Amino acid sequence: MQKTVLNEEHRRRGARMVDFAGWEMPLHYGSQIEEHHAVRRDAGMFDVSHMCAVDVQGSDARAFLRRLLANNVDRLQQHGRALYSTMLNEAGGVIDDLIVYHLAENDFRVVINAATAANDLRWMTARRDEWGLAVTITARREGEGALAMIAVQGPQARQKVWLALPECRPASASLKPFFAAAVGDRLIASTGYTGEDGYEITLPAAQAASLWNRLADAGARPCGLAARDTLRLEAGMNLYGQDMDESVSPLDAGLAWTVDLASPRDFVGKAALLARPQQYRFLGLLLLERGVLRAHQAVDSAHGRGEITSGSFSPTLQRAIALARLPLAAAVGDSVQVGVRDKLLAARVVKPCFVRNGSILV
Repeated sequence: MQKTVLNEEHRRRGARMVDFAGWEMPLHYGSQIEEHHAVRRDAGMFDVSHMCAVDVQGSDARAFLRRLLANNVDRLQQHGRALYSTMLNEAGGVIDDLIVYHLAENDFRVVINAATAANDLRWMTARRDEWGLAVTITARREGEGALAMIAVQGPQARQKVWLALPECRPASASLKPFFAAAVGDRLIASTGYTGEDGYEITLPAAQAASLWNRLADAGARPCGLAARDTLRLEAGMNLYGQDMDESVSPLDAGLAWTVDLASPRDFVGKAALLARPQQYRFLGLLLLERGVLRAHQAVDSAHGRGEITSGSFSPTLQRAIALARLPLAAAVGDSVQVGVRDKLLAARVVKPCFVRNGSILV
């Protein structure tokens, strides 16, 4: 398995390590529930260095991303602005979901998922060569240019970061959501995957262990993949490989807002999306009885059958929740039944965001 630069720090702090997409990553440091609550109530930090930062540079960088991504990078006019998008295949299926940062003129950084990184890079390189564009594509994982990423999330996350990195406060204090600021060789971004305030910090790999320990000293609790998953589920955020993949249209995965079909701009997968409009609604489920919701469980509604894509126990709501693809006629407030083992359990259809900024929304 591959290891992040923080692997020894995780082991030193007693993390239970597991295989995640070929990377040895911390599942938890003793209590998934306590780590989850730390992020909702105070501040937690995650090693996300297994994700891959890719620099896309050159005179044709914008033209390349304009054609490669479903969302429109022409929205990125300010340096530091970030954009969430999907990258599609010709059939309109999701190759990956990603964030792209506009660092400078002709200079963008794309952060892609660990499990899809090798395939993504092959796809990006093949499209660049096919289109004959002047673009360099550099994965920042190895060698002197290797980068690490640490996410600090929670209502007190900013304060913890400023204690650990006081020199970053002037540039990061006023950042709006989905903006980033370069501070020396670090990039401080107001993005995250938990539904809470905070920063994602990209920095040279050699500096990661020192920052991890300074953040811990400042009171940010180390958190593992288990808490990250329940946090993102409560926030209604998709997980690649569960809520969408190359066989799923972004329109059916609740990601229509990341797809620009209105402009005349062409992009890979656009023709397929226009030819096959949305088939399902992507909504949340709140279980009304005792039980556990899991991916692939069937959902029976008055409008037909759907399927859970992600499900778990919600530590904040103290009940089972899920994300599901349901028939187009399904609506918030509907009553449905979920097949759990040999029983049908009652659930209510809700908006996919269950918790945001510490507040319960359903």
